[in-house]
Amino acid sequence: MDPAQWLADYRDRLERVAYSARAASASLREVGASATSPRGEVTVTVNAGGGLENVRLSPAARRLEADALAALIVATSREAQRLASARMVEVMATYLGDGDALAQITRHVPAGATR
Repeated sequence: MDPAQWLADYRDRLERVAYSARAASASLREVGASATSPRGEVTVTVNAGGGLENVRLSPAARRLEADALAALIVATSREAQRLASARMVEVMATYLGDGDALAQITRHVPAGATR
């Protein structure tokens, strides 16, 4: 193969990879999730990394004892984190396909978040 053509092909591949990485990054910035407790007392929103963004308590939450409310917040947060992780896996699967790279990512997500 002509060295100039090889270099041009290599640049094209690098540009495609860079574009794909930028698109994946943009998609991941939009990933997040919300979960609401079964009776609606607590709604929790997390970002793509599972970090807490918002907690909303309904008036019904005031009727719960402190320990029960705390447990409900934690459980609802875990569900929101699981949902966000599942969305992150979906986004990454679009860019990576099934394979070793996706397997490495899914090893670090909460149970039930994988496809």
